[in-house]
Amino acid sequence: MSSIQTPIRKNDNVVVVTGKDRGKRGRVLKLVPGKNRLIVEGANFVKRHTRPNPGQNVKGGVVEREAPLHASNVQLICPDCGAATRIGRRLLEDGRKVRICRKCDGVVDR
Repeated sequence: MSSIQTPIRKNDNVVVVTGKDRGKRGRVLKLVPGKNRLIVEGANFVKRHTRPNPGQNVKGGVVEREAPLHASNVQLICPDCGAATRIGRRLLEDGRKVRICRKCDGVVDR
């Protein structure tokens, strides 16, 4: 099973465009490339029941944490115009390939 490479990277600011957390903004904490998913800070919380483990200093109980979202359910927030946007690619004069905003044509990569 091959996965599609997402143009969203770690530490990008994104907005959730569909699902129970629609409209929430957050930073990408982690990518799961094999499943085309990512974990967004402050979105898609799930309750996890954990067993106590004194060896690893883990308390038991119900823990809330972020679960992975599919990459198609989020859009990148452009740092220039501040809008949720699709992402394009462009080759600059110095030979770098950068991501660009489809709305304002600004460079997303710094």
